[in-house]
Amino acid sequence: MRHFAYLADDVRDRLFEVAPEDVTPDSDRQRIALALGATLYMPGTRPDLVGDSLRVASVGATSVVWCLEDAIEHALLGRAEEGVVDALAAIRAMDPARREQMPLVFVRVRDADQIRRLAAAAGEALTGLTGFSLAKAEVGRVEPMLAATREVSAGLHRPMYAMPILESPEIAYVESRRDTLGRLAELFSSYRENVLCVRVGGTDLSGIFGLRRDRDTTIWDVAVVRDALADILNQFTRNGDHVVTGPVWEHIPGPRFLKPQLRTTPFAEHHATSLRRQLVLNDVDALMREINLDKTNGMYGKTVIHPSHISVVNSLLAVHVDEYDDAVSIARLRGRGGVAASRHGRMNEVGPHARWADQLLARAAVYGVLADDASLLDLLAIGQRVAADEFNLGDAPVRVVS
Repeated sequence: MRHFAYLADDVRDRLFEVAPEDVTPDSDRQRIALALGATLYMPGTRPDLVGDSLRVASVGATSVVWCLEDAIEHALLGRAEEGVVDALAAIRAMDPARREQMPLVFVRVRDADQIRRLAAAAGEALTGLTGFSLAKAEVGRVEPMLAATREVSAGLHRPMYAMPILESPEIAYVESRRDTLGRLAELFSSYRENVLCVRVGGTDLSGIFGLRRDRDTTIWDVAVVRDALADILNQFTRNGDHVVTGPVWEHIPGPRFLKPQLRTTPFAEHHATSLRRQLVLNDVDALMREINLDKTNGMYGKTVIHPSHISVVNSLLAVHVDEYDDAVSIARLRGRGGVAASRHGRMNEVGPHARWADQLLARAAVYGVLADDASLLDLLAIGQRVAADEFNLGDAPVRVVS
């Protein structure tokens, strides 16, 4: 798979200074984690999980989660498990070229027994699965699920991955959070080959306090959740140990009360006012602000619930050429120390900026390096059009940057 695969070759060449590289299920664990991008959830009861996954892949999704947890009524669980197993068998039976178009597939599970049950029922078709999303990853609850993930990996050509979701009261409450995160870090370290990334459940963490952010508010404005996110990042990203992904954006287009959060000037300068209008109409301007705050704080990727969100998340993870130039300059000076002047009006101090440069270059390899500001606007416009055409979402701008 490759990000923005829907772009024609000539368009990709025009928009990107450095094009995104391919990522496969056999790629390095850290690269796969970084490449997850906008991860779209769908209930395991959907009648055509494979077809739906291919559709969202066509609009840019590189990862999907088939949910067997909160999205499924208890009475329908057996039928949903059968549907997931049948879908994995269908992936195995695909023509190889068709199979390559599938996004990375994960199943959100309830407990360790369900992991073993699915693996036994799927048999050799388990190879169509990238891993499991582990809901409510409390210390005592997640260890058996990690053990089951390692167990079902035996005999496979690559590890089955796990994505623990941090969303429990012991993480929400300040008096238990630090100890819990430390214990989880030790546990994840002992299962390093299986833990792909750390996900956070912003909706669950908010719900513990009876809170819910509206469409004009980011998760970083919810103080009790923001504090928990800061501690999660402090624990798991301090040495580049894990990729931590951003919490779900849970809003679809709807009525607004506060003013839009996108400045007019950048769009007007590039003759893209229609794109700004469409992004506001699609209600993704607050999502864009939240993604930028995620990136600023060291979170990469995001859970989404709507096809129009996919290209927004992934486009904003692409690297700007100015940042790329600085990162390359810093990487070349590694080991020498000192300060280097940036061509883009910044100070590049090799020591404190070295890890930033490494992380940015890793992201550039996955999402590409945009040629200029206009390229980002064009990428957003094309992504919105692709989603609108595939899912009949109504009017969206075609290429708007001249």
